[in-house]
Amino acid sequence: MLNIVFYFQVHQPYRLRHYNVLDIGQGSPMFDDKLNGEVMRKVAEKCYLPTNKLLLELIKEHEGRFKITFSITGTAIEQFKLYSPETLDSFKALVDTGHVELLGETYYHSLAFLYDSNEFLDQVMMHRDLMQQEFGYFTETFRNTELIYQDRLSDLVFEIPGFKTLLTEGVDRVLQWRSPLYAYKNYNKRINLLFKYYQLADDIAFRFSNRDWPEFPLTVEKFVSWIDKLTLNENKGRNQFLNLFMDYETFGEHQWASTGIFDFMRHFPGEVLKNQHLGFAFPKDATDLSNYQQESISFPEPVSWADEERDLSAWLENDMQHNAIETLYELFERVKAKGDPELLKTTRMLSTSDHFYYMCAKYFQDGDVHKYFSPYDSPDQAYIYYINALAELEERLLR
Repeated sequence: MLNIVFYFQVHQPYRLRHYNVLDIGQGSPMFDDKLNGEVMRKVAEKCYLPTNKLLLELIKEHEGRFKITFSITGTAIEQFKLYSPETLDSFKALVDTGHVELLGETYYHSLAFLYDSNEFLDQVMMHRDLMQQEFGYFTETFRNTELIYQDRLSDLVFEIPGFKTLLTEGVDRVLQWRSPLYAYKNYNKRINLLFKYYQLADDIAFRFSNRDWPEFPLTVEKFVSWIDKLTLNENKGRNQFLNLFMDYETFGEHQWASTGIFDFMRHFPGEVLKNQHLGFAFPKDATDLSNYQQESISFPEPVSWADEERDLSAWLENDMQHNAIETLYELFERVKAKGDPELLKTTRMLSTSDHFYYMCAKYFQDGDVHKYFSPYDSPDQAYIYYINALAELEERLLR
């Protein structure tokens, strides 16, 4: 059987305001509360509320055979409470059905794994506590920020009781001849790995409304026929996992309602479930559904789901990005030693990966994507405001 794993990332960063040199030392607010509120309310109206309503209807309609998975960052939850509490209520209604899995991740959607293992583990436990507090849910599957993964990550996550499965990108240079349709084990066979099937996931997330795409328009019937063909090479009765991972904002925000994305989603589960050999599963189901000896696979170098390279270059390609993040993590120990909870919270808000993503200076299609998400006029501007914010952080440390 082929099990479709539908996983959505739900995240909103705290965006910095235009923090100038003259603001340093004045105690001025670092973050743009007005912009953050505007973005949250806009995305809630276009994406979160209508999509949650639709998914709740689909779960009830298909009597639990339709399953979905979310990873919701701590910064998103905080901003739901500030700007759109009805959004948080709508996610709780989904989780209460029992047909939603919630994933673990870093509370602040940070790159701490790459720089500070203790901070990484602290944020993972903060996030697990948040999921229990808000939803009464204990997380068993982990996804790192931006699906960043390498062997060392599985060792860290294995230290945290309860995590059995990790999600990451199905990177061709690592998988080579292997199919991303199976569950694997990490390099030392301690934990399950599920790989995003990026070709089909990106058909929805990026190509759905592209009129220049040869397969436009993407109909439900066409998409399910492609899924069905994936099962033809499996002749040993092994369960497969089609991992469709994407940003939740795909629905209504990146792909506007006028593109037909909601109609697509409304009819997709029903079309899938017409086929007895197709269904839906949670990532945590991989442990029980893997009816074969899982091959172990090693990721000596980090991968991610971002940009064409699917590496760390979206956040750590140029000198601005390296300088910004290295300066931040040099400050972390001093901040923790000071023992000021508000200062530590501010530092963690500055650790969110988006800040470094905005500094990316790539060209062509990847560059266009970075510009789409950035609230700044240029990567240089994003860097300047961030460095000024770090200077303000250091000023507060000295007081």
